[in-house]
Amino acid sequence: MHLSKVNEFAIHKEAATRFLSEFVRQAWHVIEPAQPYIHGWHIDAICDHLEAVHYGQINRLLINVPTGMMKSLLVSVFFPAWEWARDPSLRYVTASHSQEFAIRDTLKMRRLVSSQWYQERWSVPLTKDQNEKSKFENDKTGFRQAMAMNSMTGSRGDRVQLDDPHSIESALSKADCLRTLRMFTETVPTRLNNPEKSAIIVVMQRITEGDVSGHILSSDYGYTHLMLPMEFEPERRCKTSIGFTDPRKKEGELLFPERFPKEVVERDKKMMGSYAVAGQFQQRPTPRGGGIIKGEWFGSYKILPTLEYKKVFADTAMKTGERNDFSVFECWGKGTDGKLYLIDLLRGKWEAPELKRRAVAFWEKHKAERDATLREMLIEDKASGTGLIQDIKRESRIPIKGIERNKDKYTRVMEVVSYIESGYVMIPEQAEWVNDFVHECEVFTSDDTHTHDDQIDPMCDAINDMLSNRKPKGFFDLD
Repeated sequence: MHLSKVNEFAIHKEAATRFLSEFVRQAWHVIEPAQPYIHGWHIDAICDHLEAVHYGQINRLLINVPTGMMKSLLVSVFFPAWEWARDPSLRYVTASHSQEFAIRDTLKMRRLVSSQWYQERWSVPLTKDQNEKSKFENDKTGFRQAMAMNSMTGSRGDRVQLDDPHSIESALSKADCLRTLRMFTETVPTRLNNPEKSAIIVVMQRITEGDVSGHILSSDYGYTHLMLPMEFEPERRCKTSIGFTDPRKKEGELLFPERFPKEVVERDKKMMGSYAVAGQFQQRPTPRGGGIIKGEWFGSYKILPTLEYKKVFADTAMKTGERNDFSVFECWGKGTDGKLYLIDLLRGKWEAPELKRRAVAFWEKHKAERDATLREMLIEDKASGTGLIQDIKRESRIPIKGIERNKDKYTRVMEVVSYIESGYVMIPEQAEWVNDFVHECEVFTSDDTHTHDDQIDPMCDAINDMLSNRKPKGFFDLD
């Protein structure tokens, strides 16, 4: 090799060994040979904080950035490969919400470390007796093991890395979210080689207030928090323990315009809806001003337009005590314009015989209106709903069907809120029940502090049943 080439090789190797961001630039072609490398200042910021982990300045790091910012590649692929170039004895336990995602980045790191490019610069041979998809070792006793969050047992590491510990769907389920939090608080700390010096790194986009990030931020666990929203909000400017300050100056200034210019961000925001944007883009899972459903998002109509068909959706409660829920019947119509129209609503507390009489009368009222075909009545097949379904099937000709709700109410609301915000759900301008309906929607929260939410279930059922193929729902896949 010519002397100048030798010097150039040595210079580049030294730069990549010293600086993680330079390592990323040089190694990019190994991981993404078909994609050009696009640099952004946020990459330097993430790399600086990961370097601080390497040097022992940080041993608890939380990174919140939007999807598409190379967070998984930086934290779960490039960083451990860079550390092995400096100290191949380091051991990594990596976890994600699913084994599949954890293995994905483990395979990428293995491909990088075993590449000719890497081995020519840092000879870190992988052993043959432990070289699998979920775990591989090098000849200096370092290893990388991939796990799912719900099965973090066995190995201990110098670095425990959690990359997207929640899936979006699981984070919106209270039960699933609590299971993940339990693993984070009870199991993750026991996976450290050295409780004093080993590091925990969590990287994710925000989903709900009760996700792992929210738990960390509400507790005194000693985490350095690197938080970079898609659009800059001056009142939330990020400053960290290593002297980093978000360099942006103007409200709304973009995080990575080289890859996500304004027109792309605005396009995606329209599809996602404000709640998903608040969490996944802005890293605060409640929109400015609060509220999951805003009354202003509902469209309104004076005269009901031409409908394709109608359906009745019901939520029933057997007991009539003061603290028990109401029973609710809602008639919804699918417009020829593709929108969903709430036509009528009946709400009250009735015992079983009266509940059946009200259900039949509500059906007959809207069956008599010939402007569209009334297809069926749908009721949750549970408790009093099951009894009502059986009674109506036995004693009338109403086409009735049971619904199984296998997700909690908060999850169901989050699945349909983007349809409401996008203007697909219409309510009448004047109806004696409409203000109460809107109020109940507006005060609904992720906790159980609201008094009643019985009108929301039939609405969610109607949107899922009648609009489910209308448009994509408002959450992106994780990167």
